[in-house]
Amino acid sequence: MAEEIGKSLISLKKAGKIYGSVTALRKIDLDIYKGQSVTIFGSNGAGKSTLLKILSMQTRLSSGSLLYNGVESKKLADVYRANFGVISHQPFVYENLSAMENLEFYGSLYNVKNVKERAESLLKQLDLYARRNDAVRTYSRGMLQRISIARALIHSPEIIFLDEPYTGLDSLAGNRLSNLLKEQLSSNKTIVMVTHDIHTGLDLASQVIIMKSGNIIFNKPKSEIDESSFEKLYLELTDV
Repeated sequence: MAEEIGKSLISLKKAGKIYGSVTALRKIDLDIYKGQSVTIFGSNGAGKSTLLKILSMQTRLSSGSLLYNGVESKKLADVYRANFGVISHQPFVYENLSAMENLEFYGSLYNVKNVKERAESLLKQLDLYARRNDAVRTYSRGMLQRISIARALIHSPEIIFLDEPYTGLDSLAGNRLSNLLKEQLSSNKTIVMVTHDIHTGLDLASQVIIMKSGNIIFNKPKSEIDESSFEKLYLELTDV
């Protein structure tokens, strides 16, 4: 259960991001608590992926600050990075290595104990075990997405950032990912996910955010949302 009282795990204070003449984030304030599952919705160009890149230190803020456990993230950059995993549009794996070799390599970067056993467990959960010794370059788009998920989870991170993680997954693989994420939440892990999939996004969420034009225009616990009418509300707020 999310610890929604007390110090937040991750905070953004007046966070802004500008790319040339484009303002992608507009002085956002956001608190994320341990054990929360935050789903971020919004149309293309709303600032969702930029927000996730800021939170996962893939890009720097133009203004404002990012805090981890109440401390500026840049002061704890190595500690913070070691405690999260990122699943995005890019798999970030070595194509000439096998799935097992990739996971053992990434596991070694984080000093994962019993890394082979951990890798085998993830590959079985994601239905890649039969292809564990094949070069990743031979994988389909959906398989690449699945090995990307395994790579992000190999070190059992405290925080999981996901940018459209269901892209390229068929319904069976999508269900496996949802079950895997629910397992993480049962272990009090924190999840922040960007998705266009309203049904899946709501199913996994404990906190729901809608973005528009670089702003957070809606931020409520799922418990306060009427799920049956949420899609209509989303369309009204975003003018889609």
